[in-house]
Amino acid sequence: MGSSNFENEGILKSTSDSPPTHYTVKTELFSMVTELFTQDGYESSQFEAGGYKWKLVLYPKGNKKRNVRDHISLYLVIAETNSLPTGWEVNVDFRLFLFDQNKRVYSVFEDAFAKGKCFNGAVLDAVGFDRFIPIKDFTDASNGYLVDDTCVYGAEVFVCKERRTGKGECLRKIRTASVYKHVWKLDNFKKLDAEHYYSESFNTGGYEWKIKLYPKGIADGKGSHLSMFLTLANPQTLPSGSRIFADFTLRILDQIQIHSTHHSLSGTNGRIFSALNKSWGYNKFITVEMFRKKENGFLLKDSCIVEAEVTVRAITGVL
Repeated sequence: MGSSNFENEGILKSTSDSPPTHYTVKTELFSMVTELFTQDGYESSQFEAGGYKWKLVLYPKGNKKRNVRDHISLYLVIAETNSLPTGWEVNVDFRLFLFDQNKRVYSVFEDAFAKGKCFNGAVLDAVGFDRFIPIKDFTDASNGYLVDDTCVYGAEVFVCKERRTGKGECLRKIRTASVYKHVWKLDNFKKLDAEHYYSESFNTGGYEWKIKLYPKGIADGKGSHLSMFLTLANPQTLPSGSRIFADFTLRILDQIQIHSTHHSLSGTNGRIFSALNKSWGYNKFITVEMFRKKENGFLLKDSCIVEAEVTVRAITGVL
């Protein structure tokens, strides 16, 4: 492994033929990550090193919370800190990796001023680089970091010289993604007395989905709104670590067509579905008053028609 001072102040850069020991993230559609995770950053799945849980968080256009522009930001974050004892403290050495697909080597990034970092509940829960690499350098295909919308990055985290076999994930684009619309008609609406109802399941993107409707609302929408969600039908069957990136729109159709558009709310900025986050939607989808007004056409002859429009854009699986 060779080393040299990197142009970004505070970062020591070297090269390695070996992949990161602990975790690797491969994304085959970086453009989608750039589109969806500009503000909050793209979080990897959790991985273990030294008996602790970690995640990588990447900001494709820079961490705006720290006024970063024109650079990619990349951080190592300790996870599940609520399960750690009072006064916890974890000392680590860490390195972040970026794969050069042209030369088939990894660029390795380290803090030039501090070999070790101390995580603790009072001071620090993340380490890394605000200005990891200039966006113009990262996106220049001749540098090999982003090729055909694919990039690979990762981390090594050493706690008390702990080492273990690395794991990783791959964010795979659904190359033949198509929009699927599922229509669900509910009759005798005023007689619906259960807390919630499910539509029949439907398949899109290779996964089973359902619409979940609360006729009398839930949480902060209870009593005043209808609540509606898109949910995975069988989240328990997902392979460990799987996450599904989907765009969706939920609608209640105007059955007398007096409006130019149906009442709808959209999740088209993308949502991540998993075994832990199986549903996304709206506690306050539509007010009961608006829904029941005859002239709106949403409830006609005591029936309503609900529609879900779903596009599965990508999935995360284990490398």
